[in-house]
Amino acid sequence: MIISRLVGGLGNQMFQYAAGLRLASARNTQLKLDLSAFEDRTIRTPRCYELGAFAVTAELADPEEIAALVERGDRLLGRLAARWSHGRFSSPALERAFHFDPGVLSLADGVVLRGYWQSERYFADAADQVRREFCWKRDPAGKNAAMIADITNCNSVSLHVRRGDYLTNPDAHEMHGVCSIDYYQRAVAYIVDRVSDPTFFLFSDEPDWVRENLDLRASVRLVDHNGPDAGSEDLRLMSRCSHHIIANSTFSWWGAWLNPNSDKIVVAPKQWFADDSLDTSDLLPASWVKL
Repeated sequence: MIISRLVGGLGNQMFQYAAGLRLASARNTQLKLDLSAFEDRTIRTPRCYELGAFAVTAELADPEEIAALVERGDRLLGRLAARWSHGRFSSPALERAFHFDPGVLSLADGVVLRGYWQSERYFADAADQVRREFCWKRDPAGKNAAMIADITNCNSVSLHVRRGDYLTNPDAHEMHGVCSIDYYQRAVAYIVDRVSDPTFFLFSDEPDWVRENLDLRASVRLVDHNGPDAGSEDLRLMSRCSHHIIANSTFSWWGAWLNPNSDKIVVAPKQWFADDSLDTSDLLPASWVKL
């Protein structure tokens, strides 16, 4: 059994699920999910389980299963620590750095994955399986079905503006910051130079701010009908667009990645975090444009 501990919002949960799914598949074992982090009410941006819209196959782990694997890992670490001095060994089931750790791909059955695993390299060789699991269980309806028709009938470009807790949560603001208006203007210019008559579909957790402040001098449609409790529907709309301009957000990362078109243009911010000392070299696929 492989257990993935889910934390954060929808995009983070998708990375954690994908890494666990790939490892469980490689070990011919079952993937289960640890949702205990969502019970912590002390965090400044409370989250909940958000993968229910997808056709995911993993079951929820019960506390006894989680405890058994954690105890097994602690026993193993204890035996190794007796042989390896000065703390040079740390469990590869715990994310040790932000960049890709190839040791994770070699983990044995019976681990709890605790980390963010924000790199396609953790599941690239299981990409088709990941896409199948991240199919929506229900067909789009109402305004979403109508918008998908509009999206597929033009040279559509999703553009995501992430603000929200990146501004209101001091820790998130210090860690992430927000993409500048200049970034979006340069990204739009890049697309306009390469795509005939594009229409930009704007997604944001602050649509009023986008409406008042983001003048792109292009054909735009503001997507503001789903609301915060229907993020997976916005993600579906993003994934149906032909091209993408993403924010420094795992949410729009997945919106772009789930588009299977090999000819897509994806523009992403070159500086992902406000703290530029973090190694993000493995976060963005090589074919994506960094501005």
